[in-house]
Amino acid sequence: MFSHVGVSCALDWYSVEGAMPRPLVLSLDGREFGVRIVKVDREKLYGKVEIEAFDERGNPAELMVLAADGKTLIDKGGTALTTIDEQGDSVSRADLIAVDEEGEKIETVPSSFNQINVLKRTTVEGYLSQLVKSVYLLEAEDSADQRYLQDHVSTGMIYNFEFSYRGGLEYDNAFVLGNKTDAFMVVGKPADLEFVKLNQAVELDTTEEEEISAEEISFESLT
Repeated sequence: MFSHVGVSCALDWYSVEGAMPRPLVLSLDGREFGVRIVKVDREKLYGKVEIEAFDERGNPAELMVLAADGKTLIDKGGTALTTIDEQGDSVSRADLIAVDEEGEKIETVPSSFNQINVLKRTTVEGYLSQLVKSVYLLEAEDSADQRYLQDHVSTGMIYNFEFSYRGGLEYDNAFVLGNKTDAFMVVGKPADLEFVKLNQAVELDTTEEEEISAEEISFESLT
C-alpha cells in the first residue's frame, strides 16, 4: 500500500541562482554591455509539486528499470546510452562529425557567450512567428546599462540576434523585448504558419465526385 505526499515549493523567479557565471555581451546602438540571463520556467513562476511514494512500512519507494529478461531490476544510474559504428564498436561523441545530405561537413557555430551580439530592430510579426523554446530574464551588470536597455524595450521596441547557448550546428533566434520594469530574451525557431481570413470562401474539389457517379456503381463484383 503506497501513500503519496504532495510537497509544494514556491521559488522566486527573480533569483539569479543558475545564472551564467560569464555575461552575455550585447551591443545596442554601438554601446556594449554585459547581461546575466536567468531562465524563466513554470517552476519558478508557480512553484512545483513533488510526489513521494512509500511502502506500508514507511520506507521510500524508488524507481527502477525492469530488464529485458523480465526479472532483473536495474537501479538508477545502471543504464546508459552509447553510439556505435557499423562494426558495433563504441564511438566517442567528440569524434562524430555532422554532415549534410551531400556528405559535406557542416561548420559549427560558436557560443554566443564568446562573442559580441549586435541587437537589430525587428517587427512584432517576426517575433510572433516563432516557436518559443526558452525565456530568460535579462539583468545588466551595471545599473546604468540596465536603464539604457529598459528605456528602449519599454517603448515597445523589439530586437533580435542569433543565439547559441553552447555552440552547435546552427543558431536559434533570440528576441529582446520587455516592459517598464523588466527585459526578457525569448529564444525560438521560425514557425511555418499559414493564415486564413475569417469567412474565407473555400472551393470544393468535385473531381472525385465526377469520376464516380451513381450510374457507374456496380454490385455484380460483390456476388
